[in-house]
Amino acid sequence: MLRIAVCDDEIAMAESNRLTLEAALKELGVVGEITVYTDSSNLLYDITEDDFHYDLLLSDIEMPQISGMELAERIKPFLPDIRIIFITSHVEYAIDAFELSIFRYVPKSDIEKRLTVAIKDAVSLINLEADKSYTIQVKGRFEKIPFKDILYIGRDGKNAAINTADGVSKVRKSLQTVFEELDSEEFIFIDRGYIVNLIHVMQIKNSTAVLKDGTALPISRSHLQTVKEQINSYWGNVI
Repeated sequence: MLRIAVCDDEIAMAESNRLTLEAALKELGVVGEITVYTDSSNLLYDITEDDFHYDLLLSDIEMPQISGMELAERIKPFLPDIRIIFITSHVEYAIDAFELSIFRYVPKSDIEKRLTVAIKDAVSLINLEADKSYTIQVKGRFEKIPFKDILYIGRDGKNAAINTADGVSKVRKSLQTVFEELDSEEFIFIDRGYIVNLIHVMQIKNSTAVLKDGTALPISRSHLQTVKEQINSYWGNVI
């Protein structure tokens, strides 16, 4: 079951977004537990102090007390895999939303058309990632590494080094072979020596991909434009 939070200081808008969310989940045949907040500080408290877990957040940006942008920045360390859909009237926020790895940006002027699509895409991605893993052989036994746990894969001599938050696992395969075996749009080449998992990319800064854990990986000049296009496409054209 998915746990989903809706946050908007306007009660009518919060209720409208909840109803849209319920309808989208019903169409997908997905069970979700929805919690509505009209005060962003209450949501922040529940996550940071009471260890509430949410898979998806629908949030306004312009809110008193704590804005949606600040909220996203402060909850990411506690819920690094949460998918956030921002709803706002101001297009200029989209740039900052991209740097925070926001899943989707929905303008209020087009909310009826775009919010349902954003919700369905986010839920489908969450469910898809929960089921996908890469199998490796270690000391005569097989281990599965969930896709969502893979930060990046680097070339280490004749090995491919799979980097996760828990450490590094090496397989005696080329990066190209591992890339083909992964066969997933989350993973892209950013350089001849690196494959990165898009769900962990925080921002593109100059010619560097900065991951949520602070890791900075070089993007080759020949890959830079393609990487930007693939990231924009993956994150649902947030701008």
